[in-house]
Amino acid sequence: MDSSIVVPMHVHGAAGRASDATRASNASARRRSSKAAMANGATADAAARMASSDELARLQARVRELASELTRTQEATRRHVAQELHDSLGAELTAARFALAGVETWLPADAPPQCTTALATAQRSLDAVTEAAQQAVGDLHSPTLDKGIVCALSHWTNSFAARTGLRMSFVCAADARLTRLSADASLAVFRVAQEALNNVAKHARASGADMRIETTAQHLSIVVSDDGVGIPAHAGQDERQFGLAGMRARCNAFDGELRVAASAGQARGTTVQARFEWKALMGNAPRARRTAIRL
Repeated sequence: MDSSIVVPMHVHGAAGRASDATRASNASARRRSSKAAMANGATADAAARMASSDELARLQARVRELASELTRTQEATRRHVAQELHDSLGAELTAARFALAGVETWLPADAPPQCTTALATAQRSLDAVTEAAQQAVGDLHSPTLDKGIVCALSHWTNSFAARTGLRMSFVCAADARLTRLSADASLAVFRVAQEALNNVAKHARASGADMRIETTAQHLSIVVSDDGVGIPAHAGQDERQFGLAGMRARCNAFDGELRVAASAGQARGTTVQARFEWKALMGNAPRARRTAIRL
């Protein structure tokens, strides 16, 4: 008797179809899991980028705050030094002038000519020191900005040229926004231009300098170029010696930057470019930036 078991073929076919369905379901689940993992990864990446962006913004805001504090401190120091020069040094120079006048009055008519010559030399030296002190006090005090930054810079560059004997040109873009700058913003722009030109007089050994105010939709730039000896090799080692730290801080306080480089296309000379962002200059910035140089 045959004891073999006969299994209908259609049963095997149903089982195969069930197995295929299971595999398809598992594959679909894996794809969904993979997509979910990718989505989670993308979300995590986006969150990390957002966190990095927030941290960068926070650090930039802190830099602006520190730059603002530095410029406020500088202005306070300028006022203090100017007052001390005016009160202390001014009084001593006045006393010396009266003393020299007394000596000249009491000098005998038959005094040796060397006495008269020495007295005249002392008087000239006193006049030179007095003029230098007055100029220093004038530079330290805040400029008159009632008529705007362009007028203030035009007046100062004219006096600078007369005082130093340097050939000087000043060109300004025709931009109505220049007339609407706040006192803080105008003072920052003025101080940077003033320091750049003072560096030309002190260090460049130049015969002339040119200053331009350039504007774009986003930025205001002060560009000062000279035909002097160029940038000293040690200029970047101590920015305080050339006032670059203060200039850079004033630019940073208004979302700008400072660049110092050899004059393009020239064998000699230096070009200083100070750039400020209009939004910060016009007051569309956090209060920490708007009060950068408040007196």
